[in-house]
Amino acid sequence: MIDVTVENFEAEVVAASMNVPVLVDFWAPWCGPCKSLGPVLEKLETEYAGRFKLAKIDSDQEQQLAGMFGIRSIPTCVLLMNGQPVDGFMGALPEGQVRAFLDKHVPTAEEMVAEAEEEEAQEALAEGDTGTALEKLQHAVVTDPANDDARFDYVKLLLQLGREDDAKVAFAPVIAKAAMSRKLGALKTWMDALDFVASGAYDASAEAGFEAKIAANKRDFDTRYARARWLITQQRWTDAMDELLEILMRDKAWSEEIARKTYVAILELIEAPKPKVAEGQIPPEDPVVATYRRRLSSVVLS
Repeated sequence: MIDVTVENFEAEVVAASMNVPVLVDFWAPWCGPCKSLGPVLEKLETEYAGRFKLAKIDSDQEQQLAGMFGIRSIPTCVLLMNGQPVDGFMGALPEGQVRAFLDKHVPTAEEMVAEAEEEEAQEALAEGDTGTALEKLQHAVVTDPANDDARFDYVKLLLQLGREDDAKVAFAPVIAKAAMSRKLGALKTWMDALDFVASGAYDASAEAGFEAKIAANKRDFDTRYARARWLITQQRWTDAMDELLEILMRDKAWSEEIARKTYVAILELIEAPKPKVAEGQIPPEDPVVATYRRRLSSVVLS
């Protein structure tokens, strides 16, 4: 719990709510119901162990802040997330109702553990420690099976390491969601390419065969697409996108726009997680991803 004033409001409430929900309690020393609600809020903040932050504002002393939130009676509580008010309540609610209010918004303990594990995994990857990253991501997925971002990173790393069977097992619980999620759909595109190459018995010598057929017929889109899928399995991402662009430049709508859809999936697969930056700043874009996004737009819109 922290007492908030105009001076520290931006840091302790707005900025803090970018990382964890902040419950702002508007109260006053003379307010009887405030005296009964305050201890309940403080007890829950301790019990929830970092899942939300409690900020108390004396509405008599901080009339500017009370006016900014349109406070007409106290106690009034306002919940902020990502810098914005999302919900609130008035009056000294009993503990059970306050708990129900919080549970609608604050992350579960499992979600917080999984998020922390995922952040540590990304740090390990940045240092080249794939073993630690894989362990952290696996634990994140086990702890919070609904965390699709962690699962995406976990399955993606398994595929990068050539552990295809493990990747398929980890992906199975969310395969039905692939059609509705760009990230999960991108993973399915990669795994479908692996299955295609395996079923066609394409080995390291396949490229020469692809190139011979394409040289004989520049509009042999089936072969071009097969080569792109083979390149995906080799993790030669830019070569695969170059081949898909060759299709798009000749026939954007070929095979229900499969070339464009596969290209977009590759962009999703190769884009690194955005680094954290100060509020108001835009994280830098990966130069390769930026270049290939522009190339796609240029071809599709031409």
